[in-house]
Amino acid sequence: MERLGVFGGTFDPVHVGHVVVAAETRAQLGLDRVLLVVAGDPWQKRGKVVASARDRLALADAAVEGIEGVEASGIEVERDAPSVTADTLEALAGPDRELLLVLGADAVANMGTWRRLEETRELATVVVVERAGDVHAEPPGPGWRVERVAIPRLDIASTDLRERLRAGRPVDGLVPPAVVRTIHRRGLYTEER
Repeated sequence: MERLGVFGGTFDPVHVGHVVVAAETRAQLGLDRVLLVVAGDPWQKRGKVVASARDRLALADAAVEGIEGVEASGIEVERDAPSVTADTLEALAGPDRELLLVLGADAVANMGTWRRLEETRELATVVVVERAGDVHAEPPGPGWRVERVAIPRLDIASTDLRERLRAGRPVDGLVPPAVVRTIHRRGLYTEER
């Protein structure tokens, strides 16, 4: 039975906090793999996403290069529909696979707004990633299978990174070096759209 972590997000841009979540979740829960699933059409963030889905996938690929058991996934980028977690979990499900949905406490608090929430509960165990000082988060309603992972507190936000890049300030140390190179090579985040 493969234990597969599914860690979705816009990753606009991906940063070291995202990589720490993926690697630490894999280690603490003994997962075979963790996928960074790049949202193709994040319907709840329409109008707020700066880089294209393809660019964000390239950044995620660069971020996880060489990290054992952590991979970027374009499953939602390839789908011609809004990114819905239950759809992604259904596409990844298999008889020999256990799915674990990796979520930060902020995402858990937002779950009540999700489409197809009931189906999501049946498809995966929720892994709540908590940083020191986070408020204890629980999925909405009864019947959820829940695991918890504690990670170091890294206060890095993609919004702040985009602002730094737009202002021409360095993001070294905040994003993996391969991501910095990819951002510069593709000319990303130089001006807000």
